[in-house]
Amino acid sequence: MVEEFKQKIAGEIALSSDPGKTIRKWREEFGLSQHQLADSMGISHSVVSDYESGRRKSPGVAVIKKMVESLIKLDEERGSPVISKYMPEHKLDCILASDEFPIGVDMKTFIEALDGKNLVADQIPLKVIYGYTIVDSIKAILSLGSEDYMKMYGWNIERALIFTNVHYGRSPMIAIRAHPLTPAVVVYQKPDAVDPLAIKLAGLERIPLVTTDQEVETIVKRLTALKGVEN
Repeated sequence: MVEEFKQKIAGEIALSSDPGKTIRKWREEFGLSQHQLADSMGISHSVVSDYESGRRKSPGVAVIKKMVESLIKLDEERGSPVISKYMPEHKLDCILASDEFPIGVDMKTFIEALDGKNLVADQIPLKVIYGYTIVDSIKAILSLGSEDYMKMYGWNIERALIFTNVHYGRSPMIAIRAHPLTPAVVVYQKPDAVDPLAIKLAGLERIPLVTTDQEVETIVKRLTALKGVEN
């Protein structure tokens, strides 16, 4: 699918009546400077500047291919924000795993499966969880736009958002509180510590905030086993 996106960009540049203007449009869409694009292509930034200004004639197929490859490569290094924008079906780099529970799992069973500890003791709502998404919190902070947030919810919002690479857990809870949709439960996998503000925000949103020391592979294995558990 990424290849299709590459072909779209390359074709637009090649067929444009003003290739330089189209090159600039895509470079800016990817949030890159002329220097960044040129460095990735292994050419002088003045060459990119000359193409964009029209001082240099339209680039050939080989140059366009190299340019598009560089745009995509640099975007993927940032977590694929532009690719995801133009290709909603493209899997976000920050999502490590995601699955659905067709039958649904009660909150207590879910927490026990993770050997989890609920930090908001008065929040064990009678909700049924219908899925989970495991998210690398650092990659999410660096790459997710507001339009990407919905992709973490899969087919439903009654799900667990499980965050890895958590230091103190403040940023994920702030992001959740700022969005109109809230998950059924938030889980921090092996956090260094949990900021009291994160716990307070979870309480305000009436969301259980759970910590677990399980490895990601173990979490996936245990949650997969829950797919056959009834309420």
